[in-house]
Amino acid sequence: MSEVPVLDLIIKNVRVVRPYQDAVELLDLGIKDGKFAQIASHISPDASKEVFDAQNLLGFPGVVDAHMHVGIYQPLDQDAVTETKAAAMGGVTTSLNYIRTGQYYLNRGGSYKDFFPEVLALSQGNFFVDYGYHIAPISAQHIDEMQMLFEEYGIGSFKIFMFYGGYGLHGLSDQQNLFLMINKEERYDLAHFEFIMRGLSKLRESYPDASDRISLSLHCEVADILNAYTKIVQQDTTLTGLKAYSAARPPHSEGLAICIASYLAHETNCLNINLLHLSSRKAVEAALMMQTVFPHINFRREVTIGHLLLDIDTPTGKWAKVNPPIRSRADVEYLWQAVLNHQIDWIVSDHACCSAEQKVNLKDPNNIWLAKSGFGGTEYLLSGVFSEGSKRGMSYNHMAELLSSNPAQRFGLRSKGDIAVGYDADLALLDPNETFVVRAIESESQQGYTPFEGLELTGRVKTTFLRGNKICDRGQVIGVPRGRFCSGSQNERK
Repeated sequence: MSEVPVLDLIIKNVRVVRPYQDAVELLDLGIKDGKFAQIASHISPDASKEVFDAQNLLGFPGVVDAHMHVGIYQPLDQDAVTETKAAAMGGVTTSLNYIRTGQYYLNRGGSYKDFFPEVLALSQGNFFVDYGYHIAPISAQHIDEMQMLFEEYGIGSFKIFMFYGGYGLHGLSDQQNLFLMINKEERYDLAHFEFIMRGLSKLRESYPDASDRISLSLHCEVADILNAYTKIVQQDTTLTGLKAYSAARPPHSEGLAICIASYLAHETNCLNINLLHLSSRKAVEAALMMQTVFPHINFRREVTIGHLLLDIDTPTGKWAKVNPPIRSRADVEYLWQAVLNHQIDWIVSDHACCSAEQKVNLKDPNNIWLAKSGFGGTEYLLSGVFSEGSKRGMSYNHMAELLSSNPAQRFGLRSKGDIAVGYDADLALLDPNETFVVRAIESESQQGYTPFEGLELTGRVKTTFLRGNKICDRGQVIGVPRGRFCSGSQNERK
C-alpha cells in the first residue's frame, strides 16, 4: 500500500551544488509549500504528488542577481515582465534592483513616501522572479525618509552614485540638478554622501537586530576626473570606441573614489559598505587597500559578468558601453584572479535593458559619446561565470557562494541562497557539458541586441524553479509571473 503523499514535488537525481561545501552530491530534493522540506540520497516517489527527474544535471541555488535596473529605460511594469523572463532563462530567481528618483525610472522627483508605493504597485504581478529594491537617497529629504523606508517596507540597502553631482549618466553634463530633479540650491556632493552615511549609521544603531543587512552601496568614480579626461580624450583622434570611453573614465578615478568613500565611512561609523562593479585592477587594489586601512568596516566587493567577459576589443563595440567602462584584457584577467583569490564577494549582471533604438544616436550610430550607458545580460550570468570560471579552475561551490549565498546573506534574504531544508526551493538545473553561442534573438529580453553576441559559453541552464514552481524549462518561460517582493524580516522592526 503506497504512502499518502506528503510532498508537493520531488526533484530526483540532482548533483547538488551548495555554497561553502567541498563537494557536489547526487541527491533527491523534496519540496513542500515552496520550501526544501527533505533532502536525501533517495526519496520515494510515492511521497509526492509530482516527480521531476533532473537526470544528473548540476543543481545550483537559484541565482540572486543583486544588481539590476528594471524599469530604467522603459516603463517598469513592462520591463519587469520581459527582463525577468530573461532572468528566469538564466537560472536567476531573485532580482535586486537599484532605483532612484530623477530622470529615467518613473521620471520624477519628490519624496519616496509618494514614489516607492508606486514602484511596488507597478512591480506587483509583473516579475517572473522574486524581487527587491535598493534605494538611492538623491535629495536631503530622502535621508530623512530612510527610516520610513526601512520600517514600512524593510528596505535596508541604499546607494550613492558618486559621479552624479558633476557628470552625466552618459557623459559630460552641466544639467545635473535637472537630471536628478532636485532643487537648484541642493547639491549631490561629498557632503550629501556624508550625511547619507550618518543617517545609515543612526538607522543601524536604532535596529541592532537588523544591523547586518543595513548597508550602503557605492558607484565609485570621481566626477572631476571624468570631466577632465573626457575633454582630453575627445580631442585625441587616435582613440575611438570602447578604448576611448575607458580612457575618458580612467581606472584611477575608481580608485580615488573608493578611497574617499572608505574614509567617509570610517568618519561616520558607516560599517557595511558595498563597492559596486569594480572594473579594473586599480579599483580592486584600492578596495583591498581600504580593507587593510579600515579593518573594522565590513566591505563587500562586487564585479559584473560584463567586466568578466568583455574587454575594450570586444567586437560588439558601442553596444558594450557601460559605467564604469569595459576595460583592457589585462584588467579582465586581474578581475578573474581576484575572483579566484576569494577577494570578490559576489558577481552580478548590472542588467539595464536599453533598446537598440535608445542605445545609439540614429544620426551618428557609431559615436561612443552619444551612445547611452548600460545593457542587459542577467540571462548569461550563471552560464558566463560557469563557462569562464571552470576554465580557470573555479569550484562549483565557489560559484554558488558568489552568485547566490553571499548576496542573499548581505541583503537579508534569509531564505535564499542555499539548497537546504527550510530554504526557498529556488533551483537552477545546469548542463555542464552543453556549449552554446550567445544570440540576442534567442533571449526573452526586449533589448534586441547583446554585447555578448557570438560568445561561446559552456554550461547551459535547462530548468529553473522558483519556490518549487517550474518557471522556465528548455528555454521556454512557463506560466504567469509569480515573483514576490522580498522585504526585511518583520521581527527586526520596532
